[in-house]
Amino acid sequence: MAERPVWKGQLRLSLVSIPVEMYSATNSSARVAFRQIHKPSGKRVQYQKVVPGVGPVKNDDIWKGYEVEDDEYVLIDPDEIDAIRLETKKTLELVHFVDACEIPPLYFDRPYFLAPTDELAEDAFRVVRDALAQTRKAGLGQLAMRGREYLVAVRPCGSGLMAETLHYEEEIRKTDPFFSSISSKPAEKDLLDVARQLIERKSGPFDASAFEDRYAEAIRNLVEEKAKGRKPRRVRAEEEARPRGGNVVDLMSALKQSLEKSGKKQPQKKPAAKAGSSSRRRKSA
Repeated sequence: MAERPVWKGQLRLSLVSIPVEMYSATNSSARVAFRQIHKPSGKRVQYQKVVPGVGPVKNDDIWKGYEVEDDEYVLIDPDEIDAIRLETKKTLELVHFVDACEIPPLYFDRPYFLAPTDELAEDAFRVVRDALAQTRKAGLGQLAMRGREYLVAVRPCGSGLMAETLHYEEEIRKTDPFFSSISSKPAEKDLLDVARQLIERKSGPFDASAFEDRYAEAIRNLVEEKAKGRKPRRVRAEEEARPRGGNVVDLMSALKQSLEKSGKKQPQKKPAAKAGSSSRRRKSA
């Protein structure tokens, strides 16, 4: 089955409008998911929209309500909400540009792929893509989708574009309530040096395929064995022995042990051949 776009509209840069389609960049079906089942009957549990004292209600009778006080709501017709977003409902206009690395990761929400709808739109699409790539910029704009308006950052991704929804400023919590009790005193130099060595030794290019969802794999194995009528095997995760204590000596010891352990995994370089050894082997031959 062909992938269906989650949004269709115009990507606009000043007076240039490009017909585009937007697709989810993540595959939610790859995650393990369960259904709620009624055990006696083996049937799936269904949910009904009900009102206390009224019972089940029709979808047409359900409006949106904004709570102004406890159990007091202002009712809003869905058509009124649609009328508010007419300008952004089918248009993603890039109105501001920032360095692609300037947006804090905390603001990113969900990634989507942007692609031109047809060959006629491809030329203009490639111009915008390459211009963003050469300037190393991300374009910011807003679009209406799924009942709300999103802030979006658009940047190159392979031969296409990626649109990432961003949180608005008011949606981001301030750090003070969580970090205010942490001392601003810098770490001790000796400890910091060992920690830096450990980080540098374990550094390398990002490769998501190097990590596996072990929980999801265990669940799939469990489901497979139960489906075959086998008794599921219980696997206990191995835990590494960790030094206890919270003082500096224990921390330094733990860091040094980690550094030594990581060093064993590094490929060993072959010792350089001594001068004249190859010529002696040729003469003896």
